[in-house]
Amino acid sequence: MDWDYLRYIHALATGGTLAKAGELLGVHQTTVLRRLDQMEEALNVQFFERSRDGLQLTPVGETAFREAERLTGQMENLERKLVGQDSAPVGKVRLAAEDAMMNQLLSPILAELVREFPDIELEVLTDNDVANLSHREADLTLRPENKPQATLEGERIAAVESAVYGSAQYCRRHRGMDVENHPDGCVWIIPDETFSHLATGRWYRKHLKHASSVIRCNSLQSMHALACAGAGLAVLPCYLGESGKQLRRLSDPLEGESVDLWLHVNQDTQQMARVRIVMEYLVERLQLLHSLIELDH
Repeated sequence: MDWDYLRYIHALATGGTLAKAGELLGVHQTTVLRRLDQMEEALNVQFFERSRDGLQLTPVGETAFREAERLTGQMENLERKLVGQDSAPVGKVRLAAEDAMMNQLLSPILAELVREFPDIELEVLTDNDVANLSHREADLTLRPENKPQATLEGERIAAVESAVYGSAQYCRRHRGMDVENHPDGCVWIIPDETFSHLATGRWYRKHLKHASSVIRCNSLQSMHALACAGAGLAVLPCYLGESGKQLRRLSDPLEGESVDLWLHVNQDTQQMARVRIVMEYLVERLQLLHSLIELDH
């Protein structure tokens, strides 16, 4: 089997149409169609079901695509290892983080980094669910977790505290609320089951088990936006709740509900000069930022 077949199968499955596959491969769509016909004829199998809506993988095609995915990842890792032999801080660094952390913590730091190291090409990977942030896809992964896997390399940045926040307008409408003693009487914006990594789950179970009015969200960004709009109260990481003037902190940091913030490094690429530089830069700036947040309170 020609190794190049897998490259075309990967592009076709990823793009979904001949035209998009051609864009990914840098060839005309007629070339893609001709190559697909050649592949299927040579192997006497059908990789894709073809329709007006595009291409759908057959069972045989799914098997080929999974193998193409695996080989693509291996080739990318090999490329990063080879390029990493150069000690100069030049080339691509992949950084993964949650959307909320990217928006509120990392964005200004990364803006400074690319100005200071213009030859480093950043690729930013974000997701609402920290469990989806794969260490294999990224050189560096910023994630909150109290018990990282023993096999992971990285540095602990700080403990991220959480507290109760509400907007001024919500507080005005509910002047008699008692968050500490009667939290069940408030409207709460809470995470759904996808946020199992949040340390605040114990607090919810203890204090909000009788709450009758809740709004469930699958992202911290949504929780923050709804709290700012006055929809209800929310337990948010302090870096997010205090990122602007829209919210008031209504409690001390919740005792026993902090989570450690780690910056993990991919073992395959941790010796690359550019990865080490970015890691050291982020650790230094994030620790400084955390100390400033603590000084403000």
